[in-house]
Amino acid sequence: MTTAQHKIGSGFGATSTADDVLEGIDLTGRLAIVTGGYSGLGLETTRALSRAGARVVVPARRPDTAREALAGVDGVEVDEMDLGDLESVRGFAERFLASGRTIGFLIGSAGIMACPETRVGPGWEAQFATNHLGHFALLGRVWPAVEPGGARVVSVSSRGHHHSGIRWNDPHWHGGYDKWQAYGQAKTANVLFAVHLDRLGREHGVRAFSLHPGGILTPLQRHLPKQEMVERGWIDEDGNPLNPEGFKTPEQGAATQVWAATSPQLAGMGGVYLEDCDIAEPAPADGEFAGVKDWARDPEEAARLWELSVKLTGVNPLAA
Repeated sequence: MTTAQHKIGSGFGATSTADDVLEGIDLTGRLAIVTGGYSGLGLETTRALSRAGARVVVPARRPDTAREALAGVDGVEVDEMDLGDLESVRGFAERFLASGRTIGFLIGSAGIMACPETRVGPGWEAQFATNHLGHFALLGRVWPAVEPGGARVVSVSSRGHHHSGIRWNDPHWHGGYDKWQAYGQAKTANVLFAVHLDRLGREHGVRAFSLHPGGILTPLQRHLPKQEMVERGWIDEDGNPLNPEGFKTPEQGAATQVWAATSPQLAGMGGVYLEDCDIAEPAPADGEFAGVKDWARDPEEAARLWELSVKLTGVNPLAA
């Protein structure tokens, strides 16, 4: 498999913050949509983009909570949207399109992780539906507003994609549920989405990236029992991180997605998976939990997932 999946020596790293990667970049006049932009990494992403001059639209399942979290952040507006409900996605997109504005950056930062077996819509597994299908439908619905000749779409994945490729025979886990493998499938889908979107979008000047933001303790862990996080060595019995140096701060965790959306170092590139504010290397053959798995960067798998997503959502981005 030929790939551009190699480090470029960006000069940034695991401890870089969102403000670090935005230094000297003026986003005045640009508009970003940031899903999950009111919690965890999404909140820090919204704050950083705002400080750089961007207008940020935050679609939120809990708009009142979002407005409270974003109080005092300049240039931000909140609207209602639930990624697990395609009619809600349609409603948000229609309201946005009616405003007549264009989108410079679309950052899919919202997600759920390792939740109990949950069904949404027509019986879809919630992690695949929310983390992937909702963002796929959102892009398709707002595509007419995506700014030609320079827009970027950022799909926030995770090193958790190592847990599973796409389960083509049972993507919605009707044959027995494993919360971590389901999370892995959803995160692989986030990577494959960027691979195929970049292939289709580049002729329009639209590029796409996926990424692992790093290990960060945020509300993303809300579905995990405390004892499970203790057993995994993340926290002690009192809830304190056991290895603080092994976790990023939210400001550091937001850096890679902000870098993906805005960095001039990525001009002319796309379809690659990033980590620590650089292009990641392919995953080592020895199974080390690092880099990007072959199954998540395979263009044939990406095209197959795109076709399945069109069939499931009834939305076909870029079809026109």
